Amino acid sequence: MRLAESDIVWRSHWLRQALPEDPDLAPPLAETTHADICIVGGGYMGLWTAIRLKERNPSLDVVIIERDICGGGPSGRNSGMVLSAWTKFSALAALRNADDALRIIRASQAAISGIEAFCQKEGIDGWFDRVGWIWGATCQAQAGAWDDALNKLDAHGYVPARRVSRDEIAAMAGTSSHLAGAFDASSATVHPGFLVRGLRRAALKRGVRIYEKSPMTRFSRSGKLRVDTAKGSVSCGKIVLAMNAWSGAIPELAPAIFNISSDDAMSKPMPETLEKVGYRRAPLMIDSRVFVGGWSATRDGRLSVGVSGGIIGLGGIVDKRFHGPSPRVGEMRRVLRDGFPALANFDLETSWNGPIDRTVSGLPLFGTLPGNRDIAYGYGFSGNGTTMAYLGGQILSQILTGSESDLTDSALVRPVTRGFPPEPFRFVGAHFVRGAVRRRDDLEHAGRKPDGLTRWLAGLAPSGVTPSKANRRGAKG
Repeated sequence: MRLAESDIVWRSHWLRQALPEDPDLAPPLAETTHADICIVGGGYMGLWTAIRLKERNPSLDVVIIERDICGGGPSGRNSGMVLSAWTKFSALAALRNADDALRIIRASQAAISGIEAFCQKEGIDGWFDRVGWIWGATCQAQAGAWDDALNKLDAHGYVPARRVSRDEIAAMAGTSSHLAGAFDASSATVHPGFLVRGLRRAALKRGVRIYEKSPMTRFSRSGKLRVDTAKGSVSCGKIVLAMNAWSGAIPELAPAIFNISSDDAMSKPMPETLEKVGYRRAPLMIDSRVFVGGWSATRDGRLSVGVSGGIIGLGGIVDKRFHGPSPRVGEMRRVLRDGFPALANFDLETSWNGPIDRTVSGLPLFGTLPGNRDIAYGYGFSGNGTTMAYLGGQILSQILTGSESDLTDSALVRPVTRGFPPEPFRFVGAHFVRGAVRRRDDLEHAGRKPDGLTRWLAGLAPSGVTPSKANRRGAKG
């Protein structure tokens, strides 16, 4: 089967580029079948887990069921950032201790090289490019947002990034609008569409059975395990719930997350402009808003821009508001006017949005359901899923095969706890917090101090890709 053109044109720019080169569509599940392990979700998390399981034990019969196409969710719509977890040191240390936090951070940095090596080995041209990353400040109030993590890590003898001045940023990235920042040379960018479709091919090559256009309708939690779809079912020994934002529809998983959209836009090709302003091949850039804005240059000479903190989901519903052109291109241009004004008037090619499953800490969680250790989960990536899903594949494959490692014994493996109020209070409260965050950022960029209520509400926002000064939480290092 092949995807119809009508099923490609509405998707993210990344998938619109990748799918014509890889248009295969696995048939939907329309029978009763059996497997050792059934994975629900065909994005980064599900695919990495399937690949690792087959590498650990090639004889395992692994099935993936996917509600749309592999990569149709956040894995094929994200901004292409490949970052380690050093910015989350305080949050990680608060979950357990500093030593555990350091082990996770080192593992996440190794994961960046692991993704690169896997792509090279498998012949996946995912546009992996280790251009580095600048975490910067576009107003005085944002300056030093990185100091908490860097100071604590330095006290433990670990230096993942170096502080850079406005002049250094201008020399590296062509803009003098960042007052200061931190530069991490280990970070990279990827093409999410080419990467996720390459992972799909790698899974199929290893004998993983994939059923697309097959949304799960229910799964059993006791007795003989079974996953049902509208027209078929998989009886299995173990289940993996790798559902990202759709995890909110699972009662046992819903308390830990709330869903909020991120929005992205892609320019028309503009290599001459990027060359002229000094950003043809330069570091990925992110500001220090609570709902961050960021941008990068692509291999084919386009500008990729993204902002977080968009549409808020109600419970586990991921409705049509999360699928389509972004309503926030104007906000992306404002982010660029603050951080790179020479690029703010880019010619728009397309835009899109998609859901993010945010946790309070900004950290994902992995484990097994309390009622059945044969049902595993991995979710809550909070906008930094490319690297953490790679680690998640290692963690879940080890859990499912009874292996132990530093990762399975880390704070990433933890039970689900309530991080947000129950609905509908979560939905209502999230709107108040989002409004306060936007007011605070606007006032700070105007050089004005937000009022106390705005600061307090903004401080309730969960951590995303990076912790801001307003929402930083964690333990003493």
